[in-house]
Amino acid sequence: MAENELLNLLADLKENETLDLARAELAAGNNPMDILNACREGMILVGERFTGGEYYLPELIMAGEIFKEVSEIIQPHLGKEGAGNTGVVVFGTVQGDVHDIGKDMVVAILQGVGFKVHDLGVDVPPEKFVEKIKETGATVLGLSGLITTAYDSMKETVEALEEAGLRDKVRIMVGGGIMDENVRAYTGADSFGNDPVEAIRLCKEFLGG
Repeated sequence: MAENELLNLLADLKENETLDLARAELAAGNNPMDILNACREGMILVGERFTGGEYYLPELIMAGEIFKEVSEIIQPHLGKEGAGNTGVVVFGTVQGDVHDIGKDMVVAILQGVGFKVHDLGVDVPPEKFVEKIKETGATVLGLSGLITTAYDSMKETVEALEEAGLRDKVRIMVGGGIMDENVRAYTGADSFGNDPVEAIRLCKEFLGG
């Protein structure tokens, strides 16, 4: 598979070429998760260019849109692999944080492998997470954040679930490039992850898949 080529096309924001190559790789019978992983690596490179001042917000948004389009192309193929998953997941970027590219990547992949995901968007207050958990009966909650101030919002969300009597019914994962074991312990979450592949592994583990 042409992973490096796919990675670089996305990182260079070549939308049509990225989509054409993704379709060609699928037609050749390559693993759809490998295609997603290559695009994820491309998104990491985009993030590095953004941090280094080579890219700005418009480029970051465009890269996210290209990734979403690739996800839509391969979702039917991922669905075949994940057809047995029936788990319900609530996901969102916590209050005070409006980053959504990483969250959208995780949501798209989780949906692609068969999970039912309720995406609450960004800047989500603790009470909204609690309401959605009650409404859906979801047993997995994903809290996304990309800035250090998100730690407190994550902790407050976990505490809100405890106050609502729901904490022992829900497995909570926190995610984002800044997450580590110390953050997990501080927030009171069950696990942490730094990329979409880890999110899939955790969801399958939580839901017995």
